[in-house]
Amino acid sequence: MDNTVRLQYLQAMGIDVWIPRASDHAEQPLLSNSVAGKNVLESPSEQNSWTDLESEVAKCSQCALCETRTQTVFGTGNKNADWMIIGEAPGQHEDQQGKPFVGNAGLLLTEMLRAIGLSREQVFITNILKCRPPGNRDPKAEEVESCNGYLLRQQQMLQPKIILAVGRIAAQTLLKTDSPLSKLRGKKHTFNDTPVVVVYHPAYLLRSLSEKRKAWQDLIVAMQIYNEIEG
Repeated sequence: MDNTVRLQYLQAMGIDVWIPRASDHAEQPLLSNSVAGKNVLESPSEQNSWTDLESEVAKCSQCALCETRTQTVFGTGNKNADWMIIGEAPGQHEDQQGKPFVGNAGLLLTEMLRAIGLSREQVFITNILKCRPPGNRDPKAEEVESCNGYLLRQQQMLQPKIILAVGRIAAQTLLKTDSPLSKLRGKKHTFNDTPVVVVYHPAYLLRSLSEKRKAWQDLIVAMQIYNEIEG
């Protein structure tokens, strides 16, 4: 990404950016050249697997959320992506549109990704739950358990190199912990042998603008881990 454009995205997030002097080393890209994903065409069997799973999710009635949803929210993005973004659950806009992270929180997530050189088309975005809890309440344990198999299959088919756990509930669910988000962020975790970095939920950042700098720090941690994997 052009440095000027990246700085604009950082400014949109409210991040003050330190710019090195001309005498310093040339800026290194945050992302390696393979950031667009694995660049591997899906085989017919892989296409069928994703299609079959999405169809299965759309018809799911394993918990009571099937009675109140408008539609399921399976996930969107590159099915060969290196990056898997996992949030908590669909909200009202997601329930209406059938896509994760739309509305103002979705716009901010897009800016966060762009700030590190990623577009939404280069990552795969999904949620712990595939249906909206009424009133956007926290997921219940039985709802998480009902959706767990779908998330595991998504991860197995995607085989991401890194996972961003977006928000407290997504992080606690993936990592099977009740530790607060403040104790989970800023370090490397693991979910099914895949590195996990915990980041603030964009909806929280919209309410707490002063935390945007911490969000940028979390993204830098994720980039460092990813680049180490890429070598």
